Amino acid sequence: MESDAHDAPSSPWQGRIDGPGAEHRRWHQAIRRTADEETGPDGTGPDGSVADTTRGVALVGFASDEGVRRNQGRPGAAAGPDALRRALAPLALHTDVPLVDAGTVTVDGTDLEAGQERLGARVAQALAAHDLVVVLGGGHETAWGSYRGRVTAPRLDGRRVGVLNLDAHFDLRSAPVPSSGTPFRQMAEADADAGRDFRYTVLGISEPSNTSVLFATAERLGVRWMTDEQCTAANLPAVLATVDALLADVDVVHLSIDLDVLPAAVAPGVSAPAGYGVALEVVHAVCRHVARSGKLVLVDVVELLPALDVDQRTARTAARLITTLVHEVAGTAGSAPSMSASA
Repeated sequence: MESDAHDAPSSPWQGRIDGPGAEHRRWHQAIRRTADEETGPDGTGPDGSVADTTRGVALVGFASDEGVRRNQGRPGAAAGPDALRRALAPLALHTDVPLVDAGTVTVDGTDLEAGQERLGARVAQALAAHDLVVVLGGGHETAWGSYRGRVTAPRLDGRRVGVLNLDAHFDLRSAPVPSSGTPFRQMAEADADAGRDFRYTVLGISEPSNTSVLFATAERLGVRWMTDEQCTAANLPAVLATVDALLADVDVVHLSIDLDVLPAAVAPGVSAPAGYGVALEVVHAVCRHVARSGKLVLVDVVELLPALDVDQRTARTAARLITTLVHEVAGTAGSAPSMSASA
């Protein structure tokens, strides 16, 4: 099958307007978009930047189903980026941190690898211009594209990077071709080849959803993990202690949120709905904790299948998590009256 990859314009930013002042501001009013006429073949502006040279937060979409298809999962995550934008659009913002939508890298056909390379280039450019980059997937193959971006970003050169994955699955599969089930094994192998340490922690592992060989692989690679049964509200201090162990060992964090870590009642619109899952309050607390560390630079939010979502529960939950991350990174969460990004 012939394949192609291109950049799709993003235009789901709309919602109610309560007034002109900053005190009324919502995502759709704050977001700056890269104009189509200013976008080159790699999605950058005429000067090579993503949208401008401001700091703040950049969103990058990755519309991909191919990795999930290869992993024999339910497709539909290619529609995830715009569904996440629509869920973010009406939410209130309690910060004046700059927000930029850097568009979407779209994978058509089967050429996943080319799409991941394009995503990597976009992520590297966004990391150069912005404090935090949030990648809206797409299947979990998104994480490999994000990795390709961060390892080529001059800003992170020489920095110790830790990966925190909130996920029911290790995604450490060995397979003939890369898929949504292989990104963290790909990272481990690439780090080994480059002489880097592979620092990987997973919270929310479902024992019935991971074979013994995957647990053995995780053990061999020195992965830290906690199961979904361990990641409870009552056990939150231990969960955060596991996060702190990663934070103490790294300079920056790449957070990957697979929405199938959440219970199916909260996140029905995913490729593999959880039969048990980790409560939203725990996932939210972990996100807040990581963002408050000052080390968070890159986030993936993946596996949203809008066609299977119920009342937009999954998209709305993901949007809440993203908004919390943005507020915390801006340093203003919990200070709604103050509209200063440095408050």
